[in-house]
Amino acid sequence: MELREITGLLRMEFLLDLRQRAAWGGMLLYVVSAIYVCYLGVRGALPVPVWNALFWIILLFAAFNALVRSFQREDAGRQVYLYTLAGPRSVVLARTLYNALTMLVLSLLSLLFYVLFLGTDALGEAQVGQFVLVVALGGVGLAAVLTLISAIAARAGSGLGLMAILGFPVVLPMLLSVMRASKGALDGLPWSVNSTYVLWIVALDVLTVALAWLLFPYLWRD
Repeated sequence: MELREITGLLRMEFLLDLRQRAAWGGMLLYVVSAIYVCYLGVRGALPVPVWNALFWIILLFAAFNALVRSFQREDAGRQVYLYTLAGPRSVVLARTLYNALTMLVLSLLSLLFYVLFLGTDALGEAQVGQFVLVVALGGVGLAAVLTLISAIAARAGSGLGLMAILGFPVVLPMLLSVMRASKGALDGLPWSVNSTYVLWIVALDVLTVALAWLLFPYLWRD
């Protein structure tokens, strides 16, 4: 694993997505459409727990929609080509970093549109800085978990079906943690109280990346 390999792979991922700009447009359209449908359905102020849960449900499905193609767009020839260029750990770390950046942008854009459509009533007593931090960490955590699941599903040859089956149970601890942390931030809890959940999210992020770093070479070898 070398920094030069990771940098080159990140550049390759960016150029591939730059050629397929419709993919970014599709992700954003999915989020905006889901938020707008929720706006049409509620038509009024939501209680804070419902406002919070609805946001994370939308972001969860947006993450699945955005990251399902992470290891699915490569045929056998491209996999062999990558094998000659870089080591497996460089590949999985580059994919995780790129997907984390993608989800960071998508999470913040989702929050912006969510607030525009559903209003700011839930943010009246919130620790806004804490809430934005939790949204960013939650988006990165979802990216790390789903990248690993996408790799397993792709190497198993089952594609989207296996990712859907494995994804939800694995992502559930992350989802519950970010929902609790964001709910605490919306309730205005001080950092000294809410930091436990935030640190737990960071620990889950680090653990997921470490598992991907350890396990992916065995998947790659198969």
